[in-house]
Amino acid sequence: MKPSKPFKPTKEQLLEAVGKTLPDVIAPNLRVLFCGINPGLYTAAVGHHFARPGNRFWPALHKSGFTDRLISPFDERELLKLGIGMSNVVPHATASAAELTKEDFAAGGRLLAQKVKRYRPRVVAILGVGAYRHAFNQPKAAVGEQAEKIHSARVWVLPNPSGLNANYQLPELVRLFRELRAKADVIS
Repeated sequence: MKPSKPFKPTKEQLLEAVGKTLPDVIAPNLRVLFCGINPGLYTAAVGHHFARPGNRFWPALHKSGFTDRLISPFDERELLKLGIGMSNVVPHATASAAELTKEDFAAGGRLLAQKVKRYRPRVVAILGVGAYRHAFNQPKAAVGEQAEKIHSARVWVLPNPSGLNANYQLPELVRLFRELRAKADVIS
């Protein structure tokens, strides 16, 4: 399958993206399954994970050594060859994660746990502390490896790589992604 060609969505396409879902980039026995909070409208409109310009997921993934080059969101399926997948805690798109309810997170956490049980990734990396706290009822969770597992998968919480998250700049994201990569490489 040829990758989609990059395009910038129109205002109408962004409005039409409300509630849309993205297909997971997933396969059995991945090294790491990265899970965003939920798709933003730009990402849902173009149909690829972490696609909004300014999102630091792709640069952090590359600079931390998960990939040997900067991969475009439009080539996201290449990650499967590297044992990396992508999903979301809450599957439906919103303009902002602030629009999500407690029920959205609880249902999303149950759905993600079902995917983890089915596909058996070694590590699940949740990209958003609040998303993990709400979806898995862990109100004191912090960035890093968690004591809890999702089925047999180890759980890491990483900061949301959105360009809107000013609390973490790219160098800090790269450091945290690198720590995850080092751990994921030794987990069997």
